[in-house]
Amino acid sequence: MTLFSNPKSKTRNIPQKRKGVPDGQWVKCEDCGEIIYKKTLDENFKVCSKCNFHFTLTAYERISQFVNENSFEEFDKDMKSGDPLGFKGPKAYSIKLAEDQKSTGMIDACVIGKALLEKNKIALGVTDSRFIMGTMGQVVGEKITRITEYATENKLPLIIISGSGGGARMYEGLISLMQMAKTSAALARHNKAGLLYISILTNPTMAGVLASFATLGDIIIAEPKALIGFTGPRVIEQTIRQKLPEGFQTSEFLLEHGLIDMISHRKNLRNIVLQLITYLS
Repeated sequence: MTLFSNPKSKTRNIPQKRKGVPDGQWVKCEDCGEIIYKKTLDENFKVCSKCNFHFTLTAYERISQFVNENSFEEFDKDMKSGDPLGFKGPKAYSIKLAEDQKSTGMIDACVIGKALLEKNKIALGVTDSRFIMGTMGQVVGEKITRITEYATENKLPLIIISGSGGGARMYEGLISLMQMAKTSAALARHNKAGLLYISILTNPTMAGVLASFATLGDIIIAEPKALIGFTGPRVIEQTIRQKLPEGFQTSEFLLEHGLIDMISHRKNLRNIVLQLITYLS
């Protein structure tokens, strides 16, 4: 950056872009405002080294950080949502789907498959908050159910990483609500078979996703400072007309009150899950 001042103007110290410096090399932390070199941020698992803020990851970024390189085999990649209600509203559902498919490069908000974690075979599901806030419609519910059933049939530990801030997908009405029961029933069968399920909660994990598969883990791990709850703090305060406690619905608050089992920095998550699988399996 270069600085200059115009003697004919009161405006001073206006930053100008230096020639030869490519765009997109610096990122501003959403929490503390620190300016971070993008390569440094990537090397630190996209976590701010100053305030420990965990940036949002795509589903595929999470998978590449978490499992052995080139070991992930995706299932049901081309599964698409229908439009059972013919939802119109301010923006038609079909248009919203097309927009998010274009912006994210995904067909829907969930990725499932099998992979290796060191020498351990695992079944893995990841939801992505960039796609309609990671809401659970018929595709997300079906994929979570299928990967759970795959884990049960093959006697594998199941890992689900949730980044779903919108709960059930209102565009699909009752069909989206049915996914809560469907995923929970599949997980009950997995549990009855004596198999391990580790649920990892990231920012944000809310509403119908939290009230179904996300909180049914044998072990529940959360990333630091993640927003986790059924209804957002602002809506609760407006409803009960009371001020909520400091840090309400953060990972730290919920660990203190017993909803989750542990909080893990993203760089330690793989090793912690590996230790749990080794011990509990």
